[in-house]
This record gives sequence, structure tokens and C-alpha cells, in this order.
Amino acid sequence: MEEVAKLVAELKAQFEAFTKDADALVNANNKAAGARARKVSLEIDKITKEFRKKSIEATK
Repeated sequence: MEEVAKLVAELKAQFEAFTKDADALVNANNKAAGARARKVSLEIDKITKEFRKKSIEATK
């Protein structure tokens, strides 16, 4: 379960970074922030897949 908790914490941090950069893209038309948001979205995808795998293992 500790691994799942780490993934949840990492996911929260990545989502905060994504939100910040996505807001900067939308509200300030900051193109560099858009690139950062896209990069973070890929990380979020990887983390959610790992979370799913680990959470299934933890509940067995």
C-alpha cells in the first residue's frame, strides 16, 4: 500500500503542475507553459497506469 500512497502523492504534485501550466496557456497565452503542460500530461498518464497496476495488486 505504501507504493500506492507514493503514486497518489506524485499524481497530486504532477496535477498541480499541469493545472498551473495549463492555466498559464489559456489565460496568458503562454506557449512555453503549454509545452510544459503537455509534457506533464504524459507523466500523469504514466503514473495513472502504474497506480492502476499497483492498486489492483494491493487489493488481491
